[in-house]
Amino acid sequence: MIPVSDSIRSRTFPFVNLGLIIACAIVFIYELTLSMRDVNDFFFDHGVVPKQIADWLHSPSGVAEPLTVITAAFVHAGWLHLIGNMLYLWVFGDNVEDALGHAKYLLFYLIAAAGAVALQVAINANEVVPMVGASGAIAGVLGAYLVLYPSARVRTVIAPFFWAIPVPAFVLIGLWFVMNLFSGIATLGNDTLAQQQGVAFFAHIGGFATGLVLVLLLRPFIRVRSSGHGRGVDMW
Repeated sequence: MIPVSDSIRSRTFPFVNLGLIIACAIVFIYELTLSMRDVNDFFFDHGVVPKQIADWLHSPSGVAEPLTVITAAFVHAGWLHLIGNMLYLWVFGDNVEDALGHAKYLLFYLIAAAGAVALQVAINANEVVPMVGASGAIAGVLGAYLVLYPSARVRTVIAPFFWAIPVPAFVLIGLWFVMNLFSGIATLGNDTLAQQQGVAFFAHIGGFATGLVLVLLLRPFIRVRSSGHGRGVDMW
């Protein structure tokens, strides 16, 4: 299922959300200028390597390692990885930014990224393959959106039929969470399957849970708009 727009109109211009998308695109364009070897080095330098994070937690030294929690959220492994993440961020992020405010949204996004890394490292602290991508932080955005706009309608392309139908946000996001949860559980104790999947499912779950809990705690202080017309992508 591919979300393309939602029924909530932002009251403010989402310049932080747009800035995050642009930053990810710029980093990816830079990656395209690198050789395969340099790209691999770039992933190890700026992605999160769970074992290195775990080692740093046992013996903290410097800030380079913990900074990868942030830098990894701007690095993507391919066109589909980038486009898929940015589409979700485009559709859902503007409304969360509108509800939280610009500065708080940026802080929220980074905290969600940290929550994503925390759970993935807790599940597999010996992993030496770098994690890259904004999906953990975006999962936090989905958790926030579920709390703030559960009944919003999200125009969603259903493969393989390729037509867009309105789906309640709680259904779309709920299915997304269940799929990631079961996929993550399936990889537990199965390193071969985890490597074949190539997806840090528990980072998604950790980011989602972080965003959900944070906005549940903040919900009494947040004013949201419950209806309106969508601002998103009209075609895939």
